[in-house]
Amino acid sequence: MPRPSPLPAEKLWCAVPVYNNRETLRRVVEGCRAILDNVVVVDDGSTDADVGLLLSGLDVTLLRHGHNQGKGRAILTASRFVEQQGGEYMVTVDADGQHLPMDIPRFLPLLEPGGTALVIGCRDFSTDNVPFSSRFGRSFANFWLLVETGQVVGDCQSGFRAYPVHYLNQLEFKGAHYDFEAEVLARAAWAGLELVCVDIDVIYPRPEERVSSFRPFLDNLRLSGMHSLLVGRRMLPLGHRRLVPRSPSPFPSLWRHPARVLGMLLKESATPQGLALSAAVGMFIAVLPILFMHSIVIFYVSLRLNLNKIVTLNVQHLAMPPLMPALCIETGYYLRHGRWLTDLSFATVFRQFSSRLLEWFIGSLIVAPVAALLCGGLMYLVAATVRKVRRAHGAKQGC
Repeated sequence: MPRPSPLPAEKLWCAVPVYNNRETLRRVVEGCRAILDNVVVVDDGSTDADVGLLLSGLDVTLLRHGHNQGKGRAILTASRFVEQQGGEYMVTVDADGQHLPMDIPRFLPLLEPGGTALVIGCRDFSTDNVPFSSRFGRSFANFWLLVETGQVVGDCQSGFRAYPVHYLNQLEFKGAHYDFEAEVLARAAWAGLELVCVDIDVIYPRPEERVSSFRPFLDNLRLSGMHSLLVGRRMLPLGHRRLVPRSPSPFPSLWRHPARVLGMLLKESATPQGLALSAAVGMFIAVLPILFMHSIVIFYVSLRLNLNKIVTLNVQHLAMPPLMPALCIETGYYLRHGRWLTDLSFATVFRQFSSRLLEWFIGSLIVAPVAALLCGGLMYLVAATVRKVRRAHGAKQGC
């Protein structure tokens, strides 16, 4: 059993945002109330039942939105209320019955007075009836959070989380629906909060019994727009407002300890996912026709995206002339004229430089993403294999 929370009971709340979950709501809230004394339910404009009647007799607080504003708005309504009541942490549990309130104690040891950790419940997908869309969505969200923050999180789409409300209420958000849950992780990380994961179980009903407020087209469009916004903001040479002071830089002086600095750079973003992303980004930029600027652009992007700078800067050598530029020019020429350029030489390139540069650019739009995917995939396989071998070797030595 997890040890008790170091956080006083009156400082900890459970929040259940609900929209049209009449079949499961009372059971979920009863489960939460059995574990925590403080439970707040936010009715986000439900139309399938009177939420007050569904929860009659339960000692919980009910807040209402006059109309549906989105899950993100419901979470923020609960967060502001919890802080007003003197609470410090708020555990959010979905009302559709997929989360098990009995897993709340797994969060408790990680919640400390004045804590700055945002704790995310990582769902166990080895259970039955997990839809492909959920598996893909989790991988998709995890990848984009890695791009946006440089951090690896096991389940960015899980709504079972513990928020430090004082910090959550100071952040500003654009998203109000399911895109909020992607945005809040990125902005929390930028603000200096620690993203921590804890394993949880999950229940997925059979497809014919499943009730979800997620609208595939509209909500996926919102999520794609949100990730585009977050990546664009990350690329700007502007700092983020930090709510938690930055820790002193772990890097020693380059001039006094060059070997230590090199060692730390090699370990930067050294997970298989981080190394794969570093290799893919470095290769993508290296293929583009940004003459004499590749190293500068690659270094800037790797700095903004917290990538492994050793990998991003060195992978560009795989795209050095003449092979990769020639491949791009041939591809671009074929797309423009419907035939291959048979007379490709230094003479024809420089004599018709403007045409070749245009074809290089057009071709790079095809070649760059393909080369990036191949390079990133190969790096992931190598890094994952090396990690697996090392773990097996370590386990063997430990026996």
